[in-house]
Amino acid sequence: MELRHLRYFVAVAEEGSLTVAAQKRLHTAQPSLSRQIHDLELELGVALLIRGPRGVELTPSGRVFLDHARVALLQVEAAGEAARRAAQPARSSFAIGFLTGYEMDWLPAVMNILRPQLSSAEVTIHSQDSPDLAAGLIRGKIDLAFLRPEKQAPGLTFKLLRKDPLVVLMPRDHALAARSSIRPQDIAGQTYIGVSAVRAPTLRAVIEEYFKRTGLALKPDHQAENLAMAISLIASTGGVSLLPLYAQNLLPKTIISRPIQGAPPMVDLVIGYSEANTSPLLKYLVSKVDEIKFQVAKGESR
Repeated sequence: MELRHLRYFVAVAEEGSLTVAAQKRLHTAQPSLSRQIHDLELELGVALLIRGPRGVELTPSGRVFLDHARVALLQVEAAGEAARRAAQPARSSFAIGFLTGYEMDWLPAVMNILRPQLSSAEVTIHSQDSPDLAAGLIRGKIDLAFLRPEKQAPGLTFKLLRKDPLVVLMPRDHALAARSSIRPQDIAGQTYIGVSAVRAPTLRAVIEEYFKRTGLALKPDHQAENLAMAISLIASTGGVSLLPLYAQNLLPKTIISRPIQGAPPMVDLVIGYSEANTSPLLKYLVSKVDEIKFQVAKGESR
């Protein structure tokens, strides 16, 4: 497998068409592109695309592979940029933080916006829990973060990016998995995996308010400190958990998600930064928030 295979596959997946990807993105012949994708599928031993008269669609294996391919290409791009930076004089640094898991959606858009500015700054990425991100902003260790609107965060400004619905996560063989959506009362009586009030206070408060509003008196049978731990507990206990929709980006094949019937609980995703931070890059990124949101929404709609 070569990097060009990943680039070709990502282009086809994003365009939804071998012909369009060949002509507009890759500037190559469509038959040649088809052979490259076929070689990649042979290498992996699975079908990645379903070819039809209206274009191509991703198989379940293709959807999983697409996320990893994008991350791999981003890492290669970052490695190349780091090598080029090492040969140049020292530059200013700019630190961006992401609530763990959100970088998969938001980092590509941020890097696209920042690319014209990278000649004068070195960008570092942090992936942490929301309270740690807020602490990093307060201490000046992080310039801009994608996080929850933390209450104990003096001197920080938060700007809403979007509201994410919560979904129900469960093992693929769970009794509720056959349902297309989950009623709140279906959760009662199940082994329930809660989230930490210390590591995820905003999310915990949203879930508790939802339980109160729907008349559920649930206490966690187990408590997860982070997303990876929540997924592990769901798999090992056969329980269910309520987590933001973005968690679907990181699920193994053994775990599935189902929407909640009715109006689901929503949790805010914001960008946060210190009011005392005078970085020109910070001001530049804040001014581009609407463009970043548009790029993310465009990518998710494909």
